[in-house]
Amino acid sequence: MNAVLDTQLSIDGGRMWSALMELARIGATAKGGNCRLALTALDGQGRDLVSGWMREAGLTVTVDAVGNIFGVRPGRNMALPPVATGSHIDTQPTGGKFDGCYGVMAGLEVMRTLQAQNIQTEAPLALVVWTNEEGTRFVPVMMGSGVHCGVFPLETALSAVDVDGLSVRDELKAIGYDQGAPIGSVPLGSYYEAHIEQGPILEAEDTVIGVVTGSLGLRWFDITVTGMEAHAGPTPMELRRDALYAATHLMQKVVDIANAPEFAPHGRGTVGVVNVFPASRNVIPGRVGFTVDIRHPDAAKLDAMEQAFRQAATELAEGKTTGYPVEVDVKFVQEFPPTPFAAEMVEAVRSEAAARGLSHRDILTGAGHDAVYMARVAPTAMIFVPCRDGISHNEIEDADPRHLEAGANVLLGAMLTRAGIAG
Repeated sequence: MNAVLDTQLSIDGGRMWSALMELARIGATAKGGNCRLALTALDGQGRDLVSGWMREAGLTVTVDAVGNIFGVRPGRNMALPPVATGSHIDTQPTGGKFDGCYGVMAGLEVMRTLQAQNIQTEAPLALVVWTNEEGTRFVPVMMGSGVHCGVFPLETALSAVDVDGLSVRDELKAIGYDQGAPIGSVPLGSYYEAHIEQGPILEAEDTVIGVVTGSLGLRWFDITVTGMEAHAGPTPMELRRDALYAATHLMQKVVDIANAPEFAPHGRGTVGVVNVFPASRNVIPGRVGFTVDIRHPDAAKLDAMEQAFRQAATELAEGKTTGYPVEVDVKFVQEFPPTPFAAEMVEAVRSEAAARGLSHRDILTGAGHDAVYMARVAPTAMIFVPCRDGISHNEIEDADPRHLEAGANVLLGAMLTRAGIAG
């Protein structure tokens, strides 16, 4: 902490919790979660509430052309780019109260604390609410940060449509967040994002702060295995070309590769969707489609995981795995490269956690976050806190208020370290 402060500054945890619970009432579900899909009327209400709080905290609010909300707190030297924090407030259809929302409310609480203490930073600060991080209603995911960081064009985002044919452009207008400022008109010099872990590691180790060093690289594939459908009774086992039996070997290979010693402990392999044709009780499956998700923080090892999977697919197609040939189509869908966070930003989180006597450990994020895109254009780091049972994207998502407060205090200290306190 900067020596200008006589004592260690802390946020008001109760005030932050109250803000989280008030936001959670917009789109509240019967099981205690949230359904506040991007650019719906409920999202508009949440945006209005948070924007109002930002203005009350002394921030100058700007909305850009894709609906991202930026609240800037002046610094003594306005020539410096803002030290930013933020996240998102859109949710999954059966989402929780903390995913994304905690990062926004933690950032808001930092601003409220500095306002209450009449503390001015050397560099300006910024709080960002990104548009459509979840990607539930509109694709691509992480839309607002992706446009801001130049990952894809503004028009790609604005022309995206939901299942009802409604476009991002039209829905921004419907909730009053259209005709915003040009993309990039609010430059960000660096970026911190506080977030619940969305996994079980911190809770299992009884650790309060996850010092996020970077994100796993990710590759998605759609696989189609084609054999021959036939009657389940008259067709002898040795004459079958069962697509499902063949496909299960490749599905297991996805998991086996991730567990292999050369890729453990950071390898990830998941088959999340399986479709069987013709899906009849007494018909041998003739075609199976399934998804593959592989992840690793090391680009070379991610390449090797993909190569191992593709080799397994070739061997399956040639009949080496099952004794009969099948057609195997491997279609690449999408990738995110492994993304290391800025060493000096990560160290600020680590040092602040230590200074406050909080248990902490380095950790990787296996999920996509707006911070992953921000890391492409500005020094970036993340702060994780535990979530109960590691559950997220679920209405029962929960977190300990003490952990949320601790994470926000680390965010406060790290931002002040980065921005400096005006003397």
